[in-house]
Amino acid sequence: MAHLPAELTEQLQALDWQTAIRLIFDQYVPFNRVLGIAVRELEPDRVVVAFSMQPELLGNFLRGSLHGGVISTALDVAGGLAAFMKMLERVEEPLTAVETVQRFARLSTIDLRVDYLSPGVGQAFTVTAKTLRAGRRVAVTRMELYNESGRLLAVGTGAYIVS
Repeated sequence: MAHLPAELTEQLQALDWQTAIRLIFDQYVPFNRVLGIAVRELEPDRVVVAFSMQPELLGNFLRGSLHGGVISTALDVAGGLAAFMKMLERVEEPLTAVETVQRFARLSTIDLRVDYLSPGVGQAFTVTAKTLRAGRRVAVTRMELYNESGRLLAVGTGAYIVS
């Protein structure tokens, strides 16, 4: 199991597992903080993350569109979280928040495909994700990125180690 810093372990002990996952994603994953990605929905069959446009996220400053790496990262974050939620469904005994975070530390991306459908123009972005298939070791997810007007900007498929 992953070793957590003592101050984080202490903080997690007072939380339920869903709050713990939100805390890890929103505050402890540095790259998520840089991009401003935050968890909005955390359900077994649906995950939603969101972020807002920032000047640092631009790929085409003349068009004002997101960098492709930001798009792929947002899709990957949501896909990984969806895979993790599906993995949690298979756990027979309820996990503590600490055990949940330790299990999350074992998750990793093994494949990511992104299709860019439209320039990433907008002020607010939402990524939805669901698990298509979950085995004992690998989960496959489908993700969609929308802007605030509901325009589909990109889709992705990810494979994740979940054991």
